[in-house]
Parts: sequence; C-alpha cells; structure tokens
Amino acid sequence: MEESLAARAGRLFADYRDGDESKMAELVRILTPILWHTVRASRLDTATAEDVLQTVWLTLVRKADSIAEPMAVLQWMVVTTKRESWRVSRIQAKVRPEDLEATGAADDPTASVEDEVVRDVSDQRLWHHIDNLSERCRTLLRVIAFADRPDYAELAKALGMPQGSIGPTRGRCLAKLRVALAQDPHWEN
Repeated sequence: MEESLAARAGRLFADYRDGDESKMAELVRILTPILWHTVRASRLDTATAEDVLQTVWLTLVRKADSIAEPMAVLQWMVVTTKRESWRVSRIQAKVRPEDLEATGAADDPTASVEDEVVRDVSDQRLWHHIDNLSERCRTLLRVIAFADRPDYAELAKALGMPQGSIGPTRGRCLAKLRVALAQDPHWEN
C-alpha cells in the first residue's frame, strides 16, 4: 500500500525532529505544491505568496518542538498557510494607491495606469469564472498553474485522484473555463 502524503510528511517531519536535517528539504519538496495552491487561493501575487510560504516554513522550524503529533504536520502546515495568507491579505487590503507610488511597488514600472486597470479587471473576470468551476477544477487548475513542474504522482496523492486522470480532468476543466470566458461579453482576451 502506498504511503499517503500526510503519512509521508509526518514521517519526514519526525525524522527531521530526531536530528536528520536533510529530511526538511524533502518535506519542503513534497508539501510546497499543495501549500502553493493554498496561498494562491487567497489571490496573493507571486512575490507575496513566496513570502508567505517562507514565513510558514520558518514558523515550522521555530515551532517544530511544539507540534505534539508529527503525523499532523500536513494539516498544521495547511492551516498555518491559510492563516498567514489571510493575515497578509488583510494588510494588503489596507494599502492605499499612494503607498504603492511611494514605494514603487507596481509590477511593471513601464505600464500605464490604464494598462494596469485593464489587466486588473481582466484578472478579476478570470478569477470570477475560475471561482464558478467545481472545487475539484479550482484546486487542480490552481496547483498546476502555479507550480513550475508539478509532480503528477504527488499531485494525485494530494488531490486524492488517480494520476492518469489528472491530464484529462485538467483538459475538461480548462474547456469549461474557455466556454465560460467565451460566453462572457466582458471578456476581451
């Protein structure tokens, strides 16, 4: 019987706590895709999402001894990632446009304000249609979209679906998204 992602993560974390620091690298490798999906579900930009994940991993290292049950590390990481994402989202929601101008935080300094507004509206329309997909489609598309080279075996375990169905399911989900966008009179891309 194949080891579940949660069991594998728990075993690696227990080994790490027992002094095998090399196990942390493997733990990071297997959990990052699902944590990336979790943080991106909060609609944070790429750089902010990376910062959130770094904070979560540092928190795990700092609090490793306080986690009573190593087998619960996956759940602990997902919950911690959600909470940190929400915390950062709330802070970002309070940022004023003049704060961005003062810090030069715009994504593309050569883009005009009009270009950025159009891109933001377009992104909102896209996310609106993604949010209307089934939970399975939303989860799969977010994980695949935001992972450089998703490991289909790990993805299958994390999502609880057969590895061979990931590609066809992804295709059906993208087809549904294309149809929804094509039927949206406000979609221009």
